[in-house]
Amino acid sequence: MSRLLVKPKKGSGLVSHVTPESAGWTYVGFDLHKMKPGESASASTGAREVCLVFVSGKGKVSAGGEDFDTLGGRSSPFEGKPWSVYVPQGSDWKVTAETDVELAVCSAPGLGGGLPARVIAPDSLGQETRGKGTNTRYVTNILPEGEPADSLLVVEVITPGGHTSSYPPHKHDRDNLPEESLLEETYYHRLNPPQGFAFQRVYTDDRSLDETMAVEDGDVVLVPRGYHPCAACHGYDLYYLNVMAGPKRTWKFHNAREHEWLMKA
Repeated sequence: MSRLLVKPKKGSGLVSHVTPESAGWTYVGFDLHKMKPGESASASTGAREVCLVFVSGKGKVSAGGEDFDTLGGRSSPFEGKPWSVYVPQGSDWKVTAETDVELAVCSAPGLGGGLPARVIAPDSLGQETRGKGTNTRYVTNILPEGEPADSLLVVEVITPGGHTSSYPPHKHDRDNLPEESLLEETYYHRLNPPQGFAFQRVYTDDRSLDETMAVEDGDVVLVPRGYHPCAACHGYDLYYLNVMAGPKRTWKFHNAREHEWLMKA
């Protein structure tokens, strides 16, 4: 199995756990908690900032000394926009499930920004349609660079069955602004119906990294560098939650030159 593919543990609790140490990089962390009603997940952010994303379900949330009461509600990541909570460094957070909950914990270094904990409500989220034809996909910006945070960029995407996504292939692995930013990235994948699979390739121009993975429901893919397109198979819609972070909080990507003609086709 590819070292870039992280399979979830079965059952409930912490089923996916990616740290900078386990990934062999510097910035991005990602956890996925599955909870039954009454179960809780909690942590201290330490020197990192966190974005809690209700992938599905609802629960009571406290963070940064604030009680945010019950948040969440969608029954599936394929149904509507998510509820999320930003938690700054040096803060405690806790989520107690009121229904079955899938909670994503997206993290990156805090930079002492002094931001308060806050709810990111579905009605505040921008959505956009990218691409056309069988390259059409639907993007929800949870924590884009125009919203306050120190390092984190968080977005979710739905790609219909038979479509491609993160395509034409692009990369963001050079600290070379304004042309390109260096951002590590995780993809948390879900399939609808869940027995499906999709494909993701992670590769560099010189092919020193070239991995193609069949991704199944609940898998996490690590993108330390290189291009990283996805393809959803016919009959199975693909959802993914992206977490990005790097030395500068901006998303500037570089398209693969041999495929850039597709932008005008």
